[in-house]
Amino acid sequence: MLISGLQKLTLLDFPGKVACTIFTGGCNFRCPFCHNASLVLPERIANDSSEEDVLSFLKKRQGVLDGVAITGGEPLLHKDIDVFMGKIKDLGYQIKLDHNGSCPDRLIALVKAGLVDRVAMDVKNSPALYEKTAGVKLNMKDIERSRDFLLEGNVDYEFRTTVVKGLHTVQSIREAAQWISGAKEYYLQQFKDSGDVLEIQGLGPYDEETMKLLAEAAAEFVPNVQLRGV
Repeated sequence: MLISGLQKLTLLDFPGKVACTIFTGGCNFRCPFCHNASLVLPERIANDSSEEDVLSFLKKRQGVLDGVAITGGEPLLHKDIDVFMGKIKDLGYQIKLDHNGSCPDRLIALVKAGLVDRVAMDVKNSPALYEKTAGVKLNMKDIERSRDFLLEGNVDYEFRTTVVKGLHTVQSIREAAQWISGAKEYYLQQFKDSGDVLEIQGLGPYDEETMKLLAEAAAEFVPNVQLRGV
């Protein structure tokens, strides 16, 4: 496993759990608003922590932490992610997986193997603006399969969109919500400039008032819409 970071405590990344967050390196998307370019750009990805060190940390935190959030980059690009998750589950932890939806076969296999307890899937934008927002050419059928699998209720899940002025509008958020109509949870996350954004030209955050308008538009199709970071 290429592990590029470990946040030893989070009360936010795994709702309802005291958790840590493991960051994997590498991503197949190039979202211009990505807040951590060092996890995406091949020339900047570092192996910050060894798998052995992370597992040793988790052993010491048994009984203190409830869960582990695995994020990226894109974790499902790693062929040995299932083995790594199995070792975490053997220690008694619940696992939340952050996923961009591009690897439905791997997602389905991990859930069916009992290795994932919650999935957070990014909804980049409305279908018409998905590729522009992801920054790459996409196979939307793969994204749709991941969406459909979650909507079927096979595992606890949430959908989320990082909202960026310059990429998202009230109409595009309404259409994104329609695309996941019937979802149990949809989070709109306010864009934050971390100082390590992939490409920020012409992009920025919406103010709180506009974020609320976006949430109202999404609520037409997903009753439980919540704001994050506002």
